Amino acid sequence: MTQQDPPGLDLARLRAHLDEQAPGLVTGALTAEVVQGGRSNLTYVVTDGRSRWVVRRPPLGHVLPTAHDMAREHRVISALRGTAVPVPGTITLCQDPEVLGAPFYVMEYVEGTPYRSAAELEALGPERTAGIADALVDTLVDLHAVVPDAVGLGDFGRPEGFLERQLRRWKKQLDASRSRDLPGVDQLHERLARRLPASGAPAIVHGDYRLDNVLVNGEDRITAVLDWEMSTLGDPLTDLALLVAYAERGKADLEFVSNVSSAPGYPGTDEVIARYARRSGRDISALNWYIGFAFFKLAVILEGIYYRFSQGKTVGAGFDQIGDGVAPLVALGNETLKD
Repeated sequence: MTQQDPPGLDLARLRAHLDEQAPGLVTGALTAEVVQGGRSNLTYVVTDGRSRWVVRRPPLGHVLPTAHDMAREHRVISALRGTAVPVPGTITLCQDPEVLGAPFYVMEYVEGTPYRSAAELEALGPERTAGIADALVDTLVDLHAVVPDAVGLGDFGRPEGFLERQLRRWKKQLDASRSRDLPGVDQLHERLARRLPASGAPAIVHGDYRLDNVLVNGEDRITAVLDWEMSTLGDPLTDLALLVAYAERGKADLEFVSNVSSAPGYPGTDEVIARYARRSGRDISALNWYIGFAFFKLAVILEGIYYRFSQGKTVGAGFDQIGDGVAPLVALGNETLKD
């Protein structure tokens, strides 16, 4: 590796691989930079001085290949190309760890901004903010309208028993990172287990759908939906509920979670839900369960981060405060599901 190579990306090896898989694509020496803001998988923008591409690979030292499945991400993005869901074009998937030390894929670079804060939206004004939020909901409806079999994703997941498996999975995650008393969390789990709803028609589920996981261009159109690492076939209302939970997180005053929903012009939760219901035609009568589950899931994620920090396994600024967000999320979940 040279000094220009960012961690986890050997540009000479990448160039050789691209020359073999896509002859003529690269016309000059490659340089790269790491894209900040990704949850777990590493993302790089690579350029030859004329064109740009994006490379995705698992984090350095990853030990759970199933949690960072490059082939899965590559498959869903490739399948959605040509649908109403905007995604980057894919160029190549490499599952040979000899090339970069881990599987990776390369996709087209798409222009756009991932809006992460209310301040960024405030600069656009209320009218544009409202339009972007509406586009976010409409794109989610478009995703859930894709017929999995029609795009070759009929076997992308197991919709039967999806909610039960999800609840079991996140309870297992919680139990694996318990290191302190968390008032109300067992009550929240019991409420969720007791009221498990029957799912409607399954759909392609993104798994972490929010404004900073999409790119928006200067005309306020969504140009790409990104970060498909949690995608599967399942209950689409889990996507809507997570979008709502991220917006409602303002009640918990979590500084480290995107606060875009507090920007002037951003529609309220009731408006977001009504727009989704109207455009999708889906039954949302049990949505409170899904929102309660979304708060439970977010609480478990934060507790896991706190646990790793308390064990000295996570370094960086801000991690010491993440544990403070768990209790408010649990409280919001219980409030949503209260009898």
